[in-house]
Amino acid sequence: MVCLGNICRSPLAEGILQHKIKERGLDWEVDSAGTSSWHIGEQPHKGSIKIARQHQIDITNQKARQFRSEDFKNYDLILAMDIENYRNILDLSDNKHDHKKVKMILNYSNPGINMAVPDPYFTGNFQEVYDLLDEACEEVINHHSSN
Repeated sequence: MVCLGNICRSPLAEGILQHKIKERGLDWEVDSAGTSSWHIGEQPHKGSIKIARQHQIDITNQKARQFRSEDFKNYDLILAMDIENYRNILDLSDNKHDHKKVKMILNYSNPGINMAVPDPYFTGNFQEVYDLLDEACEEVINHHSSN
């Protein structure tokens, strides 16, 4: 899960997907990162923590980190929150195999639209972001657990 600062959208997406994975007993690893270095080491935004907690998900143990090229080796799927971060991720890749791993997360719930997850850092609409990510994470599981 990758957004810009790794304090709002991607930690929330990580928490939601981890919660769903645990409920289904899947053996998947999930992590999140940001394409910028602005918030390295920080906890998720208080708004993300609050909305996650309202849905019985605890993301307080997460710490922001920056996405790095080694992540292509460690993960099979890299989900971007918006087109700018999608492009920034691809810029760190040097081969077509890695490019194929990078997807826009909302294309799972809204195929082919390349819709961005709004950044609640600016909008404050953490509930809308939670709802979008919850639906997309459900579709990620449906798609990849049946393959």
